[in-house]
Amino acid sequence: MSLKRRVAAAGFALAFAGLSSGALASDPVSVKVNMARILRISAPANTVIIGNPRVADVTIQDPQTLVLTGKSYGKTNMIVLDAAGNAIADTMVEVVQDQVDIVTVYMGTSRTTLACSPVCQPTITLGDDTGFSATAAASASIVAGN
Repeated sequence: MSLKRRVAAAGFALAFAGLSSGALASDPVSVKVNMARILRISAPANTVIIGNPRVADVTIQDPQTLVLTGKSYGKTNMIVLDAAGNAIADTMVEVVQDQVDIVTVYMGTSRTTLACSPVCQPTITLGDDTGFSATAAASASIVAGN
């Protein structure tokens, strides 16, 4: 490996050494769907690029704090650039479903999801039956007074 590549690899590792999860640049950064996560980086970011913005979104809170939001299940990449346009980090982002207290019910080809903590309530999850999701959304809207 050339000296230039070693320096670049070390830079990537250092840039993400300060992530709140302690993940290295080679480890995917995980975020739950419909949730946000704070990422702290050791070098100031000027631009952040998400490979597939339908999977995740990221905003720069301040030069060393990023807010990563999971939008849909899947994997994409995230590239962080400094003010000169040099890549200071390049890592995979994995958007996953929170599995705690979730019950999935299958009836034929339709699927519904319930959040059970401690009483089961309907929750809207990607891939659920559209009729069930519409009913759950309408119920939530009524409870919220909209």
